[in-house]
Amino acid sequence: MPLLSVTDVEQRLTHLPAWTLSPGGEIVREASFKDFLAAMTFVNQVAVRAEDAGHHPDIDIRYNKVRLALTSHDAGGLTEKDFEMARGIEAILASGENG
Repeated sequence: MPLLSVTDVEQRLTHLPAWTLSPGGEIVREASFKDFLAAMTFVNQVAVRAEDAGHHPDIDIRYNKVRLALTSHDAGGLTEKDFEMARGIEAILASGENG
């Protein structure tokens, strides 16, 4: 999958306002939950979607806070796969099924 230009990344981020471009070139999202179990429920839902897509975010869990970072390591930067996964993660959050 081809790398996205900076302009392409910025344009896609306008549709994902909770996501930001990190200095390291990843797109990053943080989310807070009511407690650790709710955070883990969310992470497990992300894990299923990521496994199905064959595209796995870097995930950092700190009690009820989860930080997700996406980049296409094999392509050496951001591709459409990252934004597809970000949209999928947003769908999980919007469903409210994570506690």
